[in-house]
Amino acid sequence: MLAMFFGAFCFYLGWNIGAVLLVAVAVVIVPLLAFTDRVVFDGKRLRRTGVLPRLWARFNDYYHILRVRDIEQVETQSMRALKRGGNVFYRYRTTITGRGLRFVVSSGGEDFRRLIRAVLGQLPNELLDNRSIELRDYLSDPKETLMKADFVHIPSADVLEDSIRDFRRAELRRPLRFDGDPAKATELRQLGNELRLSGYLLQALEAFRRAQLITPEDNWLLFESARCLNSYALAERDERLMRRSHAMLRLVSRRATGDAELLARVGECYFQFGDWGRAQSAFLRSAGLIDESFRAVRGMAEIALREGKLAHVIHNFIAACRIAESPSLRRWSRSEADYFSRLNDDEEYLDMEVTRINLLETFARSKRTAIRIALLGFPTIFIGIVIDNTLVTNIGWAVAVIALIVWFSMIVAVNLFSSRVPFETLSDN
Repeated sequence: MLAMFFGAFCFYLGWNIGAVLLVAVAVVIVPLLAFTDRVVFDGKRLRRTGVLPRLWARFNDYYHILRVRDIEQVETQSMRALKRGGNVFYRYRTTITGRGLRFVVSSGGEDFRRLIRAVLGQLPNELLDNRSIELRDYLSDPKETLMKADFVHIPSADVLEDSIRDFRRAELRRPLRFDGDPAKATELRQLGNELRLSGYLLQALEAFRRAQLITPEDNWLLFESARCLNSYALAERDERLMRRSHAMLRLVSRRATGDAELLARVGECYFQFGDWGRAQSAFLRSAGLIDESFRAVRGMAEIALREGKLAHVIHNFIAACRIAESPSLRRWSRSEADYFSRLNDDEEYLDMEVTRINLLETFARSKRTAIRIALLGFPTIFIGIVIDNTLVTNIGWAVAVIALIVWFSMIVAVNLFSSRVPFETLSDN
């Protein structure tokens, strides 16, 4: 899009050759590079294919290949792509890191689902965040998921839209119980999670409600239902439903007295919501149930970092390194402990990192501001062309071009400053 815009700008200035070249780059070369640049998995290793990665590897002797046993962290972000009635369709962006490499894959078809199942299926839960675990266990073809929902007679979102108000009642404190097959509840729970990840939130809530009528004491079911209700509340911007989902999480936390894994997952939810106090309480309870809980110790390290307690951060990462089961987790925890120890002990290194982070935040804000200014320039160009006013058109082009140049520069700067300053930088000095 950037090449296409500057191609149009060159046409406006009368630089026809440059315009044709930029349009050719935008229409032919960029799609070709994007099509060939993919992340593939052969059962043991992740690697990047395509022209640019191969050229980079040839000139720098640096290949983007990551073995499964070297994966250190997997994180998934969900982005709302489309909202239609009670359905909210998401795009998922999964980041896989290890050995200084970073692979990013985005949802968009069966290839993504196969990759997620193949790679994440070989990894322990300790390496995955909440969303990554859910993708691994419940991501499915939306069409097949709707067929399953229709088979068990779950109505469409239009029919269920009014029933969502039932979640504002306090019936879960004294839930009714219907006699039924527990296997049916398990199937409904599976279906509810598949519907939620596919974006059919109202139908997912209905599946969870039916499952809870059969097994109201199932804390995992209540936890997943709370996450689904939270997603729907965010999409609808409904504060009452948001508070209801948080109340359901608190109920899960009270009832999950003997489930360390569930408490750690609840703590991660609280951490995501910014409720540090309840997150810390859940992590501490999880760690107290068993002597070795990597997820809980890592969560407490993240909370200590938010509170600026570097000594606690170091202590927790050292403990995480000690109890981690896989070599990749031990390596990652040790590197985190070393990094924060250096911050705690070396004021010069601390100043460098603080400066880097401040610059990174400044560049990120500037990038957002630049794209907003560029969006103001586009309608100005259109208005100038419509009213045949050269001055207005020139102003629009100038604003848009300068803003886009700044925006692209900020993207480059963010990428340059996103990596931590190596320890060797100070050692060499």
